[in-house]
Amino acid sequence: MAVPKKRTSISKKRIRRNIWKKRGYLAAIKAFSLAKSVSTKHSKSFFVQQKNNKALE
Repeated sequence: MAVPKKRTSISKKRIRRNIWKKRGYLAAIKAFSLAKSVSTKHSKSFFVQQKNNKALE
């Protein structure tokens, strides 16, 4: 027979939500940092294939 579980406290719920939000925030900062380094061509760990502009002209 199914028994209802105990209710999770508000503080525990808040802690879990904040951990979840912080993980997303850190991933966004890392992605933005990588995008910035790629756009300024200072990236050491991410390589972008450059287009040949002379072939287009």
